[in-house]
Amino acid sequence: MMRFGDLDLRLPGWGVLGSAMKDRGRRPTLSGEPGGPLSADVSFESIGGLDLRVARWRLDKPSEHPPVLFFNGIGANIEAVAPLAEALEERGFIMFDMPGTGESPDPVFPYTPSTMSWTARGILERFGLDEVDVMGMSWGGTIAQQFALQHGSRVRRVVLAATTPGMMMIPGDPKMLAQMADPYSAINEMLMREYMSAMENADESRLARNSVGNISPPSATGYFYQLLALAGWTSLPALPFLDKPVLVMMGENDPIVPLSNGQLLAGAIPGARLEVFADAGHLFLMTHPEKSLRLLREFLG
Repeated sequence: MMRFGDLDLRLPGWGVLGSAMKDRGRRPTLSGEPGGPLSADVSFESIGGLDLRVARWRLDKPSEHPPVLFFNGIGANIEAVAPLAEALEERGFIMFDMPGTGESPDPVFPYTPSTMSWTARGILERFGLDEVDVMGMSWGGTIAQQFALQHGSRVRRVVLAATTPGMMMIPGDPKMLAQMADPYSAINEMLMREYMSAMENADESRLARNSVGNISPPSATGYFYQLLALAGWTSLPALPFLDKPVLVMMGENDPIVPLSNGQLLAGAIPGARLEVFADAGHLFLMTHPEKSLRLLREFLG
């Protein structure tokens, strides 16, 4: 498995005006031990005109808990969250590479949180899943909000990590936000910060380093369409009608999504619970795995 130090992020043609990367093709499905290559069942599924790489953990095993449907952060691939999925061994877990990220091919047309929620529902139906706990990180947290509001009959509980209500967010560090227009600058800077945190923080483990080290860059098209998907979108007016138990998790020192966004979400959602990770940045699910797992198990049951 490629680690952070092996990644060559110097990709020409990146940025919203650059050319997209060439078709990367489909790598063989990987399997292995937790913390290493994927131990999930991985397949390519055609849903609503999109070919998506879908990973599934333990869906064929009996469990007292509904599986977790996870929406990843902008540009992030399945492998980045695989250690978390593998550690939650008492429940099923399903996620997919967004179009143009990981091994999912580039989309032909842009999409919205609403259309992507319908796509996610199609994936659940493909694998016979009637009810899930939905969870989203960063950009994926906005899709998780949309999914919970749009397909509430399929959702039991909601976890929102390092995310915002969309265009009505409270902005973060202007330097970091400016870099978000270029995936090379944004992802490289964020990875460097969070990887060093994983190396130095006493709370960290091999699980944390594997998570951050497994992030790979998206295509230019995939990244741009993820940015475009949230243009004009906000969940804020609908959040008072989100009638599910909700856990909001935020990093105290997140330069991209400040803590105030979590306070805004928790204040708008009736009965929502806010948990703050002290001295943590944007990728606390990866850099603070022990606390993340403890809170998730406590909340999800």
